[in-house]
Amino acid sequence: MRHLSKLKLPATLSNLRKFVELVSKCAEDQGLNSEKVTDIGVATEEALVNICNYAYQGKIGEVKVTCMLDDENRFIVEIEDKGVPFDVKALENPNLTLDIHEREVGGLGVFIIKELMDEVKYRREGDKNILILVT
Repeated sequence: MRHLSKLKLPATLSNLRKFVELVSKCAEDQGLNSEKVTDIGVATEEALVNICNYAYQGKIGEVKVTCMLDDENRFIVEIEDKGVPFDVKALENPNLTLDIHEREVGGLGVFIIKELMDEVKYRREGDKNILILVT
């Protein structure tokens, strides 16, 4: 893995723009086309919104975002927090065939992440959630 850039800040919605700008700039610098840059930005934002809103259960914790390239030159965003465990891979996709008023609340952001990324990985290391977005 070749690390490109990283940023660690409090997990607050007011820091979303800084994280998304970092990821988008890194993706652009690696020559990703504008559609891929947008996709990775949206997926990163969706993941971070979930962390900001739910990971620390009303407290403010930190989140670290790292951009890197893997051995196959794929663009990777690694998002790390120390909030409650949450495996996005275990969450079932929402039933999009139901009327919006009949759907259960939640899960749409994770669905969007899975749709936009080529690969989504999750692991828990000690007290850390590590979400890996690959494009």
